[in-house]
Amino acid sequence: MRKLTGAVFQSLDAVMQAPGGQEEDSTSHFRHGGWVQPLWGADMGPFEGLIMGEYDLLLGKRTYDIFAAYWPYNQDDPIGEKFQRINKYVLTHSDEPLEWDNSYRLSGDTAGAVAGLKKTEGRDLLIQGSSTLYPPLLSAKLIDRLMLMTFPILLGEGKSIFDGSEKAGTMKLVDHFVTNAGVVMTTYEPAGEVQTGSFETKSPSEAEMERRAKMEAGSW
Repeated sequence: MRKLTGAVFQSLDAVMQAPGGQEEDSTSHFRHGGWVQPLWGADMGPFEGLIMGEYDLLLGKRTYDIFAAYWPYNQDDPIGEKFQRINKYVLTHSDEPLEWDNSYRLSGDTAGAVAGLKKTEGRDLLIQGSSTLYPPLLSAKLIDRLMLMTFPILLGEGKSIFDGSEKAGTMKLVDHFVTNAGVVMTTYEPAGEVQTGSFETKSPSEAEMERRAKMEAGSW
């Protein structure tokens, strides 16, 4: 079965919109496009290793449109050459043709379509951009590895891979790296259900019981 990795550039407040440039994605009046470039350095090794590895791309339609309008025209870049050659699987409800070489449409339910794709023969899969894919795929436990590259910046608004619909679960840290510019690169794998506990060592006080009663009643 193919493995699926999501690699995300995000701010400290979990915004991932338009990291690459001003004109990349200004929807909803996003004003900070290109926020990654000033913090990018030569020591982004874990991501460089990932992006130059062996995989096929899994993309949402908007990220596909951004890539298809840029990378085929930048074949002198090793990433452009690679993206041209590999398969691009695109989750879309649009009937627009996918004209970039080696592009394939996936339609229907996101989780179902990706689950089916993972069962086919072929290279492992990598998500780039494509914020809308994450909530259903995280909830369905279809992302095998999540690389979060968190940049030391607050953006205040914008698209995120989290929208509040994700199912609860734990993640295991399997790798981490910090660049000289303070970019924290952490890689996680799913690790099961959420476990809960308490630091409480004594019987709750009368005041605590009253607080809990207010909380239960909705008046706290």
